[in-house]
Amino acid sequence: MTVRTILYLGALVVATVWYSLKAVLAAAVRWPRVPGGVYDTTGRDWARLILRGSGVKVTIEGAEHLSRADPQIVAANHASFFDILAILAWLPVPVKFIAKKELFGIPLWGPALTAAGHVRLDRARPREALEVYASAGKQINERKLTMLVFPEGTRTRTGELLPFKKGAFVLAITAGVPVVPAYVAGTFGIQPKGSVRVHPHPIRILLAPPISVAGLAVNDRDALAERVREAIVALKARVDATHPPA
Repeated sequence: MTVRTILYLGALVVATVWYSLKAVLAAAVRWPRVPGGVYDTTGRDWARLILRGSGVKVTIEGAEHLSRADPQIVAANHASFFDILAILAWLPVPVKFIAKKELFGIPLWGPALTAAGHVRLDRARPREALEVYASAGKQINERKLTMLVFPEGTRTRTGELLPFKKGAFVLAITAGVPVVPAYVAGTFGIQPKGSVRVHPHPIRILLAPPISVAGLAVNDRDALAERVREAIVALKARVDATHPPA
């Protein structure tokens, strides 16, 4: 095990325990939710500390496409745990995400996710998933959230984009909020799925202009998914034109 991997694992444990406790305790004393408050900064600071321990640097391009005041959905590719870290740490707006229910069952970590306002999804119960999306759409608008979604539904094992699932686009249409396509480059080789070893590599986050859902109905979800996928593919092509895929 390399020194860098040891530093990464140490940062992961320390950051997870410390910032989870911070979020859970804030919820226990009913600390109010305010933009940029404790529930937003815990996630950002958690991710930044782990990235620092892993020796990974992040740059972001196209941040001007994000709204600082209005609700939106960021749809990104998913190649590694480090996608989540990079986005939480360096997007200039607080980010919430929809996560599989198993994560909410992890001691301390699960209650922290709930306290921070992330949304639980049970993939084994599609009917319940529709209710979750409806609830999430309401929260997105009421709390003016930036919601992170991974349309592929799982991490790629090859580095190439997987087919998109439609739930994220149903969410965008029902919530009536724009979708900002994002491509996170350089994460695939940092920590292979199933491994604890890290291989530091710079990460680039690229954002495209938001795609409006105005006038769309749920039946338009496939067309919206295709538009977002095309935008993400175009961002990937920009990266591949200057650097080989990592």
